[in-house]
Amino acid sequence: MIHDLVIKGARVVCPGVVSACDIGILEGRIATLGTALEGREVIDATGLIAMPGGIDSHVHISQPSGPGVEMADDFASATRAAACGGNTTVMPFCLPEEGQTLREAVAAYHAKAEGQCLIDVSFHLIVKSVDPVTLGQDLPALIAQGLTSFKVFMTYQGMRLSDAEILQVMDVARAQGALTMVHAENEDAIEFLRDKAERAGDIQPVFHARTRPVPVEREATHRATTLAEVADVPVMIVHVSNGAALDEIQRAKARGVKVLSETCPQYITLTADDLDRAGFEGAKWVCSPPPRDTGEQAAIWAGLKQGAFDVFSSDHCPFRFADTAGKDAPGARASFRNIPNGIPGIETRLPILFSEGVVKGRISLTSFAALTATNHARIYGLTDKGAIAVGKDADIVLWDPALQKTITQADLLHGSDYTPWEGFSVTGWPVRTLLRGVTVMLDGAPTGGTGGRHVARACPDVAR
Repeated sequence: MIHDLVIKGARVVCPGVVSACDIGILEGRIATLGTALEGREVIDATGLIAMPGGIDSHVHISQPSGPGVEMADDFASATRAAACGGNTTVMPFCLPEEGQTLREAVAAYHAKAEGQCLIDVSFHLIVKSVDPVTLGQDLPALIAQGLTSFKVFMTYQGMRLSDAEILQVMDVARAQGALTMVHAENEDAIEFLRDKAERAGDIQPVFHARTRPVPVEREATHRATTLAEVADVPVMIVHVSNGAALDEIQRAKARGVKVLSETCPQYITLTADDLDRAGFEGAKWVCSPPPRDTGEQAAIWAGLKQGAFDVFSSDHCPFRFADTAGKDAPGARASFRNIPNGIPGIETRLPILFSEGVVKGRISLTSFAALTATNHARIYGLTDKGAIAVGKDADIVLWDPALQKTITQADLLHGSDYTPWEGFSVTGWPVRTLLRGVTVMLDGAPTGGTGGRHVARACPDVAR
């Protein structure tokens, strides 16, 4: 067989095994894994590692963020940055604006993404209302169209659902074979602590972290897993930041609850001290849940090593720092509660985990591939993606495991004007990204056009 493209010489990370083989690509899919393969084009990848293209299943792009506040990335900039960070698929959330139905929101997001994406996208839904149209019409219709996962919030005014409302949403998930994702923080406890801090004059960015302590996440995680148990549905607890919340997940699993879990780079590298900087500087690190301390970092690493986490995502939620439509929004300097919530990370997720995890011997290459691609595809129903295996899309990233870089804003392509990891040194970086066999990034620069597409998904196996 003459392939369209053959990748030779790389160490190839397949599910559960690292192999020395050629990768033969035909019509955008992996056709052959073997030796001495022939191709019309050959990539010499000697000394490199071939990984499945990264799937970042938790990103926010062009999302409504409140009056006068704008997210720093549109679909063009976000997918360029993602490709340069070794990703071939990202999964943004569709958030309905005020007065907009869920189906109208999805149509608006398709319009935003159309013709703009360097890599593939696949949308999650955000459910912030349990009206009859949402639960009885929009959700079932959108799930049938391949949007088979949705997120509910236990925090944020205007977004949070009550326990009774979450159960109603979970019941639709059970009936339709979809997966419920939960942002687990106790809004009432947070509001109590925020009001108390402001009365004491504690308004600096660091009090964002101090008013969202571990117990508010631990309690909400327990409640979310209990609601899933009552509704008899699987649930994904997103952006887990600490050992106590992970313990609640493990206890729920021991009871037989189908609980999946996600963590992010900020919880293995940043701490709450990053928010405790002079003046307004700490606003750069405001995100929820906030970074914790080195003890909680160790607990998250233990979970990653032991396989307690299913996926490792970025929770990319970018704002510009020096911008009144970003972190410096009106009222942000008067109180931490008004600082737009989120940090950029779509481009740095994979290099940070590779360097801190694989290079430092904490996790294996196969675990890295599972946490960053294979498990995302399996859990969210991306049946053609997530693994270097015959029949899958030829979404492949070539890594230079010895390439040393210092992360700096000047080198990044995201729309934000800063990175929380400025000056952070890493070893290992993606040098070539292929989407369905077409190179879209080479040596740190985008080379593709706008060949990315929206991918409809199957119902997740865990939810069937």
